[in-house]
Amino acid sequence: MSPYWKSMESKKNNVQRFGLIGKNIEYSFSRGYFSQKFKTEKLPHCSYENFDLETIEGLKNILNQKNIFGLNITIPYKREVIPFLDHLSPAAAKMNAVNTIKFEKDGTLSGHNTDVFGFEKSLLETVTELPKKALILGTGGAASAIAFVFEQLNIDFSYVSRKLVEKGIQYDAVDESTLSQHHLIVNASPVGTYPKIEDSPDLPYQWLTKNHILFDLIYNPLETKFLKIGKERGCKISNGLKMLEYQAEKSWEIWNQ
Repeated sequence: MSPYWKSMESKKNNVQRFGLIGKNIEYSFSRGYFSQKFKTEKLPHCSYENFDLETIEGLKNILNQKNIFGLNITIPYKREVIPFLDHLSPAAAKMNAVNTIKFEKDGTLSGHNTDVFGFEKSLLETVTELPKKALILGTGGAASAIAFVFEQLNIDFSYVSRKLVEKGIQYDAVDESTLSQHHLIVNASPVGTYPKIEDSPDLPYQWLTKNHILFDLIYNPLETKFLKIGKERGCKISNGLKMLEYQAEKSWEIWNQ
């Protein structure tokens, strides 16, 4: 038994609460995953709940509630949550994005990013030989985690977005030449998420080949239109489910350190 759980034995009448902060998250993966984990590992005093917030200001109320020991953060608050925290891990600070909050023993709040761990592990399980160049669709907090991993793996990358950003190109600039040079494409945007399952990033899919790898961080549906088109073109594809599982376990590890 970890020191954390030993310290909680005196609070057997209290539930140790964990949860997810986000917007429109009824569909979310985390609550089901952790609820099953607590059941399997016989942790009856642990619970996991969704905190669906219209604005990040609602977080103030959550932080003041009793018996909360850890939180996950999802779209659209991975960056907006940072002003509420006392300090960040080096990786979260570099990315300017947080998906895990730890309630420290001294009463402070620390921000971490386990998306990095989850994506890198799932990517290396999917790809036998890393490509030299990649495209990241989107520029939000999830995209920052993907960029961080690419930097660690020495993969040159460009963001793709509707607006021109640093180290990025716009969707209408992506052409045959672009795709011929970038064999890994990661959808880090919400485009294609349930219920808008007929949506897909605006790319010239006709130029995809069997040499391309399409990775979608979305897991609902398990096969997005983006992935379906890629599969039809012979691409290797992967959804975001394993990444989520890995990042969830990393969050649990951080909460129990």
